[in-house]
Amino acid sequence: QVTLVESGGGLVQAGGSLRLSCAISGRTDYVAAMAWFRQSAGKEREFVSGISYNGGYTDVAESVKGRFFVSRDNAKNEAYLEMDILKPEDTAVYYCASHGRDYPSASEEGYTTWGQGTQVTVSS
Repeated sequence: QVTLVESGGGLVQAGGSLRLSCAISGRTDYVAAMAWFRQSAGKEREFVSGISYNGGYTDVAESVKGRFFVSRDNAKNEAYLEMDILKPEDTAVYYCASHGRDYPSASEEGYTTWGQGTQVTVSS
């Protein structure tokens, strides 16, 4: 079994930055690709960014391209989401998720484990 725990969320002013972390524990050998999703109040959960197992491939949603950057450190069993130039519309609960395949998908299908989420609030 794999457990994911997000941290690093909080309240930030528009234009600011936050760095989210996702700690991976348990059967880490089951974890391949990682991704970040987010869910705003009253909206469906959406894909934000994903990264392959070896870090060589990343994908990012158009809405955050050029502002958000995903990375991982397999030696530490951690994944990260660097969020810059934050906007009020980035306010959401952010979740990390692990995929059984080497490459991430923008669809929730295939993600077998999810964290509990961390709240990010961007004030205007």
